[in-house]
Amino acid sequence: MSEGRDARPIGVFDSGLGGLTVLRALHERLPGEDLIYFGDTARVPYGTKGERTVQAFARQDAGFLLAKDVKLVVVACNTASAFALEHLTEVSAVPVIGVIEPGVEAALRLGRGDRGNRVGVVGTSGTIRSGRYQEGLARGLEGADGVPPDCIMAVECPLFVPLVEEGLLEHALTRLAIKEYLTDLRSTGVETLILGCTHYPLLKPEIASFMGSDTVLVDSAETLARAAENILRENGLLRHDPAGDPTRGKLSYYLSDIPWKFAEVGARFLGRPITGVRTVSLAEMEAAGQALG
Repeated sequence: MSEGRDARPIGVFDSGLGGLTVLRALHERLPGEDLIYFGDTARVPYGTKGERTVQAFARQDAGFLLAKDVKLVVVACNTASAFALEHLTEVSAVPVIGVIEPGVEAALRLGRGDRGNRVGVVGTSGTIRSGRYQEGLARGLEGADGVPPDCIMAVECPLFVPLVEEGLLEHALTRLAIKEYLTDLRSTGVETLILGCTHYPLLKPEIASFMGSDTVLVDSAETLARAAENILRENGLLRHDPAGDPTRGKLSYYLSDIPWKFAEVGARFLGRPITGVRTVSLAEMEAAGQALG
């Protein structure tokens, strides 16, 4: 289809609610597009699970969205992007984009020239241990030979997700956790820091304050939304020209479970009230994964 005519929605999935920051960024960047969000809240988190399990869950998540006739699948989960993106690309009939590559590209772009090449990445245990960010950064930096150079530092920050979901964004506990996890990164003098989890953009002000003005933060939600727009434009899949269309697209929400305090937590991520949420059973999810063949 030519640009301006493809009215199919964009599908976004995450292991839980963090991907709502991506949904928010997409809605702001592409206001005329309909967006469908699926959060696998019954099986969250993915960051502590093994590769085969994450791949199976991600296949079901993508299959559910593809059954809704989406034109693009956005994997708004760093762990699923690390473990399952290649597989999803192979089985999907529409483009699939994950969160890691756009973040790596943004960090490399910001880290060139006068700013040097020292790059840090923070994320869940699953994301960091997968090594995907480190591998991507190593390929893009001078002198990389398949082994990440000393200028790449990756740090697991497992407490950040529960702190965000509890709403403790400016709490003393959060500042203590930031100090505990990021002191070595600050001491090393990283010029660019990738926020490698879609929860972490909500901690951006506190992390920026701790790291100081010499460190540029790469927001995973913003970079993924920008990359998604580029894919839609390149493939002629945009519904409207974002600069010229004043209408607002429809947002639809599906979860595999309704967690306690969902409305409060979800609104914090999305920046607006959430209504009309529908639940999807695990049996439906398994069937969706099998339907991909």
